[in-house]
Amino acid sequence: MTNRPTTLERAFQLARSGEYATISDIRRQLKLEGFSDAPSQISGPTMLKQLRKLCEAARPDVEHAETVQPALDAQ
Repeated sequence: MTNRPTTLERAFQLARSGEYATISDIRRQLKLEGFSDAPSQISGPTMLKQLRKLCEAARPDVEHAETVQPALDAQ
């Protein structure tokens, strides 16, 4: 028995990591990791929406950082 996650499990892990901004980035990484079935497994509007939301939630708030930095520079 293997401890390797399924394609879907790994996709959700990658989305939560904050290192991937898009579904294409996740699919590319899955392919690099040997998940050849990624394009067919990572599909459907509901799943894609969930993954996008996880990616957005896990990534730093770039817009907020851009508005805060000028204020800090002015001090």
